[in-house]
Formats: sequence, C-alpha cells, structure tokens
Amino acid sequence: MKATPGHLVFFSSRKRLHRIFCAYSLLLFSLFGVLAGCSQQKATPTYRIGFSQCTNGDAWRQAMLAGMNKELSFYPEVSFRMKDAKYNSALQEQQIKEFLKEGIDLLIVSANETEPVTPIIEEVYNRGIPVVILDRRTTSKLYTAYVGGNNEEVGLMAGNYVANLLGQRGKVLEVLGAPGTSPAVDRHRGFTKALATHPGVQLVGEVNSNWERPSVLARLPAVLRQHPDADLIFAHNDRLALGAYQVCKQLGLSQRVKIVGVDGLPGIHGGIQLVQDGVINATLLYSPGGEEAIRTAMRILRKQPYDKENTLGTLVIDSTNVLIMKLQTEKLTSQQQDIQRQQQLLRQQRDTYASQQTVLYVLAAALLGAAVLGLVAFRAFRVNRRINQTLGKQNQEIRSQRNQLQEFAERAKVETEAKLRFFTNFSHELRTPLTLILGPVEEMLTASTTDLPATHRHDLSLIRRNAQRLLQLVNQLMDFRKIDVGKMPVRATEGNLVAFVREIMDVFEKPARQRGISLRFLPAEPVIRLWFDVNILDKVFFNLLSNALKFTPDRGQITVSLQLVPAENSVRVSVEDTGRGISEQDRAHIFEWFYQGQQSAARGSGMGLALALGLTRLHLGQLTFTSQPGQGSTFVVTLPLELPPALKQLDAAPQVTPAFALEEGIAAAPATVGELPTLASSEALVLVIEDNPDVNAFLTQKLQPHFQVSSAFDGATGLRLAAESIPDLIVCDVMLPEISGLDVVAQLKGDWRTSHIPVVLLTARNAPEQQVEGVQAGADLYLTKPFNPTFLLESLRTLLANRDKMREHFRRELSVDTVTVAPQRVDQKFLADLTAIVEANLGRSDLSVEDVARSLGISRVQLYRKVKAVLGTGVTDFIQGIRLTKARQLLLDDEQTIAEVAYQLGFSSPSYFSTSFKARYQVSPSEFRALHTTPSV
Repeated sequence: MKATPGHLVFFSSRKRLHRIFCAYSLLLFSLFGVLAGCSQQKATPTYRIGFSQCTNGDAWRQAMLAGMNKELSFYPEVSFRMKDAKYNSALQEQQIKEFLKEGIDLLIVSANETEPVTPIIEEVYNRGIPVVILDRRTTSKLYTAYVGGNNEEVGLMAGNYVANLLGQRGKVLEVLGAPGTSPAVDRHRGFTKALATHPGVQLVGEVNSNWERPSVLARLPAVLRQHPDADLIFAHNDRLALGAYQVCKQLGLSQRVKIVGVDGLPGIHGGIQLVQDGVINATLLYSPGGEEAIRTAMRILRKQPYDKENTLGTLVIDSTNVLIMKLQTEKLTSQQQDIQRQQQLLRQQRDTYASQQTVLYVLAAALLGAAVLGLVAFRAFRVNRRINQTLGKQNQEIRSQRNQLQEFAERAKVETEAKLRFFTNFSHELRTPLTLILGPVEEMLTASTTDLPATHRHDLSLIRRNAQRLLQLVNQLMDFRKIDVGKMPVRATEGNLVAFVREIMDVFEKPARQRGISLRFLPAEPVIRLWFDVNILDKVFFNLLSNALKFTPDRGQITVSLQLVPAENSVRVSVEDTGRGISEQDRAHIFEWFYQGQQSAARGSGMGLALALGLTRLHLGQLTFTSQPGQGSTFVVTLPLELPPALKQLDAAPQVTPAFALEEGIAAAPATVGELPTLASSEALVLVIEDNPDVNAFLTQKLQPHFQVSSAFDGATGLRLAAESIPDLIVCDVMLPEISGLDVVAQLKGDWRTSHIPVVLLTARNAPEQQVEGVQAGADLYLTKPFNPTFLLESLRTLLANRDKMREHFRRELSVDTVTVAPQRVDQKFLADLTAIVEANLGRSDLSVEDVARSLGISRVQLYRKVKAVLGTGVTDFIQGIRLTKARQLLLDDEQTIAEVAYQLGFSSPSYFSTSFKARYQVSPSEFRALHTTPSV
C-alpha cells in the first residue's frame, strides 16, 4: 500500500509521543524506587520450626498445640509447621524425614513410641539441627533439650494421694495407658512404688488401654466383675477416668468407687470440670508444655542460655482447690483473648498505615504524571487535529467497502438459503415414495408366514433392506449439504458421554454376536460429563461402529475406549477393529466425500467417514485414524471438554435422547451395520446348564437352528453367564455338581437381574413330589428325561411368547396409569420401585438414567438391560412415558396452564413438552384439553 502524506505525519507524531512517554515512564520508576527505598525496613530473620506430633486427636494434645500457637503469636518471624502421625510410628518417622527435605531450623518431637523414632531423632541431631523432646522421652541422650512432666513423679504423687484418700486401707484398680509408651510405664512405676510404702492399700487389678475412652468401656467391666470390692480406680488420663466413671455408673458402683485421673485440663470437657462436677474425685495436673517448648526453642535459636532438662511441675486438684484452679485458668484464658485482640488491632493499624502510605506515594506520582501528561497533551493536540482529518477520509473509504461486503454477504446468504431449500424439498420428495414403499413391504412381511412363499419373502426382505439403505443415503446426503452450507447448528447439552456411547454400542451387540465378533467397551472413568450434541455425536459414533463392524471378519474384535486427557483439556473416544486395514493408496482419500476405496468388497456410499469427519469438526473436535494392512484400523474422536457458550443449550432439553435415537435409528437404517437379519426367533439367546457333555452337546445341536445357544457345565458358571449375558431363556438340569438345579432356579428368581427369565428344568427324577419341588423352586416348566426334542422346542417358543405377552401387559399397565400392579413377584416389585423413584423425581428436568440407577443401588447397564428385557423399551423412554401419562391427568385440570404442567413434570420448556406430547398422542396439549374438558358456562 502506498504511503500518503497523512500517514507520514501520523508516523512522525507517533515517534515523538513514544519518546515522551518513555521519558515519563523512566521518571515514574525512579520516583517509586526512591519512595520504596525510603519505606524499606530491615527484614527480620525467619526461623522454621517443625513439630512432629504423635497424634492431635485428643484434648490434651490439642491443648499442647493451642499453647504453642499462643506463644508463637509473640514471634511473628517464626514459620511453624505441624505433622500429625496419628499414633503411627512409621508415619512419624517418614514425616520427620520430610521435615529434613523441606528444611527446618529446629525440630520439636512428641514421640509415639520411644524405640522406633529414636534413630531418626539421632540422625536429625547429628546433622546439627537442634531437637526439643516434648512430653515423651526417647531412649537416647542425643537431643538438645527436653520439656515435659516427670511421669514417675506423677505416679508417686498419685499413689500417696490415693493412700491418704482411702485412709491407708483399700483396694485399687489401675487403668494404664498404651503398653510400651513411656508415660504409661513411668506412671505405673511411680504409682506402684508409692503404694509399696502403704501396706494397707493393695493394687488388685490392671486394665490396659490405648489412651482413649472406648477401650476402657470395653475392658473395665470384666475386671470390675472380678473385683467387685474395689474402692478406687486410678486412670492414667482424664479421658480414661471419664470412661471408668461411665462403667461404674452402669454397674451401680459410681457412689462407692472413687476415681482419680491425670491431666487436669481446663474447659468444659477437661479434668478440672470433671472434679468440680463430682464425676471424678481428683486429677493430677500434667501440663501439656506447649508454651514452654516454644520458649525453649526460641532461646536455642536466638543463642540464648537454656536448660537441657525442663521438668514441668505437677499438683493434685481435688475439691479443696478445684475452684481456685478453674478461676485461674479462666483468667488466663481471658487475658490471652485480650492479648490476641490487641495483636489483631495492632495488625489492623499497621495495615492502615501501610495503605495510607501507599496512597500518599500514588498521589505524589499522579501529580507529577498529570503535569507531564498536560505538556504532552498540549503538544499532541495540534498534531492529532491534522491526523484526524486524514483518518476521516480513510474511514469514509472503509465504510464504503464495508457496505459492499455486506451486500455480497446478503447475496450469498440468499443463495445459501436457496440451496438448502432445494435439498430439503428434494429430500422430502424422496422420502415420500420411500415411505409408501416401506409401509406395504413391512405389512406384507409381518403377515402370516403360511400365506407368503419363501422366495417372495426373500424378495420382499431384499426390497425393504435396499429401501432402508436408500433412505439412509438420503439422510446422509442431507447432512452433507447442511454441513456444506453451514446450516447444521450445534445444540449441546450436558450429559454422561460414557452412558451415551454405551447405549450406541448396545445396538451392535446382536449383529456382532451373530458373527462371533467380540465387542469390548473400555472407559477409563465410570462417568465423563461434558457438553455435547447428542444428534451429531450419535451419527459420528454410529458411522464409525458401522464401518468397524462391516470390515471386521467373523470371530474378530472391536474395542471402544474412552479416556480423559487433562493436559489437552479433551476426551478421546477410539474405535479399534481387527479388520483388513486401510491400504496406502486409500489413506489419503479416506475422508473424501463419495470415495469408495480400491477394495473390491464391502463397497459403500463413500459418505459415512466423510460425514463423521464433518460432524466432528462441526463439534469443534478432531477425527484421526491409524491403520496397518492386515491388522486393523483405529479411528480416534477427540472432543473438547468445554464448548463456547454460544453452542450450549442452557435452558432446553436435548432434542433427541440417545435411547430414542438409537432405537429408532437402527430400525430405520440397518444397512449401515452390514447385513443385519430381520427380527426372528433365532435372535433369542438360550442358556443351557448341563453337566453331562453328551446331553449338553445334544441340546445345543437341537436348539442352535432355532436360537442362539450358550452353554455351561455347572451351576456356578451358569449363574455367572446368566447375570452377564441376560439370556432370553434357560434350560437347566436338576442334578448339577456343587450347586443343584433347584438352587440355581431359586437364585435366578431371587435376583432382580434374572428374575424375568423363564427356566426349564430337565431331570431324570420323575416322581410327582419331585416335580412339585421343581415348580415350587420357581421353574416355569419341568420336563423329565427322556424328553421329546420337538416338544421341548415348542415349549421354549411358548415360554418366549408368554414372556412377550407379560412384557406387553406391564407396558399397558404403565401406559394407563403410572402405578404398576401389586408387587407380588420380583419383576413387579422392581417395576413398582422404579416407577416410585421416577414419580418422586418428576419435577427434576435433569433426571438421568444414572440418577435412577443410583437410587435403586444398581449400575446403569444393569438397569438398562433389566428394563429392556421386562418392558422392551429404554429407560429414557420409560421416564418420558410416565411424564406424558401424568401430563394427561394434569391437563384435565383447567386451573393449571400448559406451561405450569410442563414445568411441574420436569420438562425444560413448554415447547419441548408440546412437541413430546404431540409425538406420543398425535394431538397437542391444548387440543387434548379442549377434547376432554367442558368449557364453563
């Protein structure tokens, strides 16, 4: 573009402004540097203290930590960290090693057990890091200082006090702390040593504990029953003393047996309060030592004189001095609260001072900046006036060009609308004759088989299959044109991608099973929630699975896996097959429209993969593939975890749920998954459970021409296969190893997953009482050996027909009223519970299959298979049917508007409710109300 004089003036002015602003910025930075230097204060040193606590789960340990925090409030330069080992010596050793890696200046240790942690404490000390032992000693003298009470002295004082309290005569029980801990050992040693000087006082029993009250409640009653004449209980802490009191109260001994504890903590649950309330007779003060530990640590860190042994004093708190002790502790607590309030006020004042100082600096800088900017603005005003005149002319030219672009865009829009209208009308014109072809053909095929010769039926099936294929091609061509002209919008709703893909795969289970293809589903997570358009991704995954099934040979394998990729903020869905793979010459064209490849077999329309790629890109995702000739192909769909808000439907339900789309789509387009056979009795799966190999093979041979057959040779395997595959019918022998046939029937009928499956029992036992026993176990038919194979085959067909009638009966029950039949059998009970859960959540627009399954305590797959087997429909269709049935009742009430009915039943919008209602009943809600209500006069 050629430079004009106006551009040269503008560029020259920009350079001058740039130099002025650079000088101004340098001046401001210099000013702030000076101000910051004036306000900079000398940094205070920071000390890092690590505290390894054996546990912080009891009041005494919490009081220790509270004392530390109280003392630390006077040392703001200290960084303090605590690690709680939770009574785990190995964990405490690991936590001390972590302190060493993190870097500390001093370590405070309250050991869980003396022996296990002694080596690591010695290692810390040998590294030159000061170590303060708190409360529990170690077996080594390699430490800097010790802070804690003298547990042996506590035991001595307790023994002398107990002797005086009992008048130098009586029997005593001792509740010890955890075995092996130094406080328990020392207190017991001092207590027994003191009692030795008082011959009239006998220690008649001991109870071990873990320092916690529940252990006393479990162990003390037995000891008290052995020594009912005990006069006093000495507990190693106040929690154990409280437990002893509760046990004595339960046994009716609380008025006679005296109790003495240790700790003497303040507070409503502390030992001082227990003495004042008369729960225990006395407690010995055993200071937690938190404040003393921090004071000793700070003297060590500041290189000040300190004592290596800091033994805390103790005293007896009983009725004579408990009030004074309580008042003193309350006074100390009040004073500490006052100190904390004053410190908080001081911090607030410092913050206020700092903010005011900052405002002052900013104001000074702003004044200086205003003066500089005034000079710059005055000099730039004259230059900008000339530049604006030049820019005005250029803006006029830009506006003229923009108007031309808008005209071109409007013209292209009109042409695009015309193209889309043409293809839409053309598609509708093709669908009309296809509907007229498919309707009579379906009617003829469903007529009586005796009236239609086999050759004619074969020709009609060929006509139906190719008509459905033509309809599918029309739909794909329409999608292609919508993508091409940008008229296929993305309407994403939030859902579970794992459940969505699982339901699509359910469609391919039968055709895959008929060809012996293993269909595996491997999600990395049980639930992956994201925003996606069900209509778009349904076509993408349907085409990929159809393509995989078409090119996978019999006895092959198809694997679908889902994996979150947090690093890329995406989720990957891969479809892997073991087919022939993609040749080198086809790889560059595999995603081209109408490209059919160089392979002679399995030719298609050439639109499936191209459509899948276009729809994936439309969903802001990627579709890639890898392939090795002779080993198979893998197609990977990568979807973003987040979509732009413009693509999300926050106030609308999904247009088509996956269950509807799959159940209707597979019926409308079976050609996409290869040669899918028409529905016949051979699709029914029969499970044979027979331990005799010859009989098992005979049954399989006779049933295979008419059904799909799987077999098991024992009851346990049969039960497992029944729960996994959910067969349509089970033929079971009575005499089976380990689990009998009668037990197999009882377990099948008692399990909701298999309760609906008819069971035929075969046995050589033909006594009437044995047959009655089989029927009582729940068998639907009892046949004795030898049996007529033809009679068995017809019996199986009759049982399957009866099951279909029962399923239709359940569906009619549900379509007339949302209340199911009385739950007399397992299936009826299951339907009653399922309906009750749905009715209780009708108002939830976000009610999902996962929510219903979670309420029933089962998995989504189990719920789907059960509902499919009992009702012949999907879970989503079941929920929708209950909502629409309830809608008919509510619409008869003129006091509620149609919109209120829609929201009351959990529909996201009245329009979606009207569409769903009309699709089910062929009339809109308003028309239904007008037909069934009488207008008021």
